[in-house]
Amino acid sequence: MAGKQMRVVFLQRKVRKVGNYSVEMIFEDVRMRLANDISTTTCYSRYESSGLFKRLFNCLEAAFRQGDVNHVTGDINYIGFFLSRRRTIHTILDCVFLERSSGLKHSVLKLFWLTIPVRRSRFITAISEATKKEILKYSNCDPAKIVVVPVAISQRFTRSDKTFNKSRPVILHVGTAPNKNLSCLINALKGIPCQLHIIGKREDGYIEQLKENGIDYVYQSGLSDDEMLQKYRDADIMAFASTYEGFGMPILEAQATGRVVVTSNLSSMPEVAGDAACLVDPYDEASVRKGIVKVIEDDAYRDDLVQKGFENIKRYNPGLIARQYLALYKKIKNN
Repeated sequence: MAGKQMRVVFLQRKVRKVGNYSVEMIFEDVRMRLANDISTTTCYSRYESSGLFKRLFNCLEAAFRQGDVNHVTGDINYIGFFLSRRRTIHTILDCVFLERSSGLKHSVLKLFWLTIPVRRSRFITAISEATKKEILKYSNCDPAKIVVVPVAISQRFTRSDKTFNKSRPVILHVGTAPNKNLSCLINALKGIPCQLHIIGKREDGYIEQLKENGIDYVYQSGLSDDEMLQKYRDADIMAFASTYEGFGMPILEAQATGRVVVTSNLSSMPEVAGDAACLVDPYDEASVRKGIVKVIEDDAYRDDLVQKGFENIKRYNPGLIARQYLALYKKIKNN
């Protein structure tokens, strides 16, 4: 880009001591790919998002950190209160906080995490069409203001061919939060010869359920990136029958590795999976079981889904996603 590069300030939450870091990884990659096009500054909030005064400080701090473009990358969208509206982009990852709240709490969350960001921004980016629909459901945002920019698949996940273990497949499940629907999956697998690999916080209730259903399992947490990559390579099936996702990255990670995916027929998951997954009703154990059995027994169906998965992930190329953000930055700068 000729002349002085535009300065894009990425406003991100204080790095968590525990938990996932998906937001940080997404935009670290974007910055790396746009290094020749923009000048970037990454500003982390001083405080974690808790309590009125800490959040107010985060808002004031952000106001003094503005650039040619301000990009609030999600989870702390309330900090847009004092930012320049015409120079600001808010990325909204999901609206699960509104789906699961009511009363006064719902009203407060809606005001600070949705209404204010919608009003105090030039663009809103949503990571899926499903998230865009949720934003429109809970706000009076102009649909043209919301741009869907999906999450890119990490290029660490590459094709790793493996002979499918039809007699005793390894089934990978990622996440143990309530929406991940592990309990339904465990019940659905009763009597199916397999080994279930669970990645997530260990819960005694799930352990009891696994034993009651006689399911062979491996339960792990705190895996490194390399260890997580190996879990996909070791798996035969990715089971991701979640009841809610803003996006659903494990779907793409499994497809990129060359593993067949069984996922939900609702929320963002059909959109992300394309035509490259077996879709099931996550609220119906029989539907989940039927999907698992089908991909185990039907070789042609399974192989077709795997091949379609390699095509599907092309939509989520990191370079392509980065250029979509760059186009928005340029619109703001040239406004």
